[in-house]
Amino acid sequence: GHLDPGSHQRVLMKTGLILLIIGHLNFITGAFVHGTVLRFIVTPQDAISLQYVVTNAASVVSALLTISCGIAALMLSRYLAPAALKWAVFALSTSSSLGCLSCLLGLAVSIGLTLGSQGRVLLTPCTVTDVALAPVSRECPFDPTRVYSSTLSLWAISLLLNSMEIVFGIRCLLLTLHLLRL
Repeated sequence: GHLDPGSHQRVLMKTGLILLIIGHLNFITGAFVHGTVLRFIVTPQDAISLQYVVTNAASVVSALLTISCGIAALMLSRYLAPAALKWAVFALSTSSSLGCLSCLLGLAVSIGLTLGSQGRVLLTPCTVTDVALAPVSRECPFDPTRVYSSTLSLWAISLLLNSMEIVFGIRCLLLTLHLLRL
């Protein structure tokens, strides 16, 4: 519908704040996954571990784009007049939404590969030692007890956050299109 300038300011401010919060949460989630698991498993010879790392890095970059879009939307909510700011929000919301969509697909593939391999790729840096008196144990650079469920849980959270980033990025895009009268 038709919004007056005051309504545009409120809706843009709320959308910008939501994008800012969701972007930060997704950034933290991606950094946590990378710091706890993925930095240990990446090997250039393994295509699956490279896919994990590339998807996670793309998720962090798209979170940064979402944060930038949220900041720009907040600025636009305060200053509706500058056309350059409207175009900047338009470009950021478009790139953020497309980046989040590609990350959403990449995360879905990562989750599918992990479920398909039953987490074997996540445990590749672990060496199995067999001690005669003790049961079979693993020597890992990280705690292997819950790496499978923790990684899948964090990826599911990132999947949800990417979905929310897409929705609010498109909302910001539509508001900017209305302001630009396109």
